[in-house]
Amino acid sequence: MIRALEVGDLSGLVFMLIALMIVPPIILSVIGAAIRKKYPTGAKVLYILAGLYLLVGLGICGTLIAG
Repeated sequence: MIRALEVGDLSGLVFMLIALMIVPPIILSVIGAAIRKKYPTGAKVLYILAGLYLLVGLGICGTLIAG
């Protein structure tokens, strides 16, 4: 595990940053789908938060990683 973050090989760090951009919106969407029938307004809020997180994560952080 320590080996993945050596200075010469930063692929582990890039993978962790990409996971940080992608995984939380997926989790929020799954939770929103799970509570959709009982709390439709709460599910909409979670969908909106997931979309915003994905937009900001891929937009700002993706630009920093790519550039």
